[in-house]
Amino acid sequence: MMDLAITDKVHDESRQGEALVLETKKAKNNGRKLYIESYGCAMNFSDSEIVASILLDQGYETTADFNVADVIFINTCSIRENAEQRVRNRLREFTIAKVKNPGLVVGVLGCMAERLKSKFLEEEKLVDVVVGPDAYRDLPNLIDQVDDGQKAVNVLLSREETYADISPVRLNSNGINAFVSIMRGCDNMCSFCVVPFTRGRERSRDPQSIIKECTDLFNQGYREVTLLGQNVDSYKWGGSPKVGKSESPEDEKAEDIGEAKEKLSTSEAKVSPTGGDLEGAGEAYSVNFANLLEMVALINPDLRVRFSTSHPKDITDEVLYTIKKYDNICNYIHLPVQSGNSRVLELMNRTYDRDWYINRIDAIRRIIPECAISTDVITGFCSETDEEHQDTLSMMDYVQYDFAYMFMYSERPGTLAAKRYADDIPDAVKRQRLKEVVAKQQQYSFSRLQAQVGSTQKVLIEGFSKKSNNDYCGRSDNNAMVVFPIGENYKPGQYVNVLIDRSTTATLIGNVI
Repeated sequence: MMDLAITDKVHDESRQGEALVLETKKAKNNGRKLYIESYGCAMNFSDSEIVASILLDQGYETTADFNVADVIFINTCSIRENAEQRVRNRLREFTIAKVKNPGLVVGVLGCMAERLKSKFLEEEKLVDVVVGPDAYRDLPNLIDQVDDGQKAVNVLLSREETYADISPVRLNSNGINAFVSIMRGCDNMCSFCVVPFTRGRERSRDPQSIIKECTDLFNQGYREVTLLGQNVDSYKWGGSPKVGKSESPEDEKAEDIGEAKEKLSTSEAKVSPTGGDLEGAGEAYSVNFANLLEMVALINPDLRVRFSTSHPKDITDEVLYTIKKYDNICNYIHLPVQSGNSRVLELMNRTYDRDWYINRIDAIRRIIPECAISTDVITGFCSETDEEHQDTLSMMDYVQYDFAYMFMYSERPGTLAAKRYADDIPDAVKRQRLKEVVAKQQQYSFSRLQAQVGSTQKVLIEGFSKKSNNDYCGRSDNNAMVVFPIGENYKPGQYVNVLIDRSTTATLIGNVI
């Protein structure tokens, strides 16, 4: 826990470097084999599903062995220096494959590609293609350029691209949980973060396309969707509803939800004291995140809805009341604090202070008392004093987080912090502060789980436990991992009620009742 690389709650270390394998469509590139690895947060894995869909339509076959590939792509993370070094080390492992197959195309995608741009081609001679997150539609053309003997780069950022019309392939999926991107980019210029520079300005996806994707997933047997965005609470769509006859039952379902949304606009949304509103009457309407959450929840009560990530400055009471209203919207919020000290938060350009954050925590506890809360913590940010570090520890005592991603400050080139502030906290001090934060969080993580012993938790079965094929595992409404014996009357993809009889430091253990 001492060297966590990223802050996104849906980051899964077990999937880092994961390769995908898909069925093949007939097209001009039949026979060419694609190998693609993904690193970093859930947004990157979601983007790889988009890339795979684009190339699948071009006739590519996928392989889990890069040694037999004709095209190798690495979808990269740039959140910390060690994340980038991990990619560079992996590229070196592809050198022998390139020697054996001089026609092999090696490409770097994602945030690291966007940050370094054409400089990547100079630093890593092995690389043929550099493509940013908004240029994936151009991949077939870029590969053609490489086939013609050129290097290829497209790192143009877009104010419109959301890939809403592309149906992602679900790579290595369990068929139960799926990520659904609802927006791209970020307008929050946190001084320590590269995301606004690597993913561009914030733009929201058409809600109808989101509802259709979630409906299709449910009809395919998926039972949980996680709505993804760098800051989901700032989701805002303003546009014109589609008109005309539905072309499929799925479209009809989307229109039914649209009608429910229109009814909502004439009642609850107009009197909501916080958040955005709707203008359902007339030709135009707007949808904020609370509205979108409700629309997804209305698809089916058996479809669980999660989301990541929230921002303290934007999460509204309207969102909280929407979570409370629907049983299938999970009682779990990831609310990054980063620091418990107002001066440090101002240096970070987080646009809230300690009191504001506590106000949002109090609102969550008041409106959804049973809600689990997780967070991100940075130790040793520029000029942070011992007293300011103590403010972070006291914030942890106040909130008593269920879980946290904790890491030392890592200066990133091009960020506001790198330009304005000296990275002046010694590594030894950063590590000691991190050690204290981790120890405190371990204490609260265990106590929060212990408090659930004796309770009954509704669990969505995801598959076998990692430690035993005699046990199933799944997550509770609060996002806690639950392990329990397998049985003849239930299977993955179904919900069961589990009576919790004990816990470890990270897992609830019980029996189905």
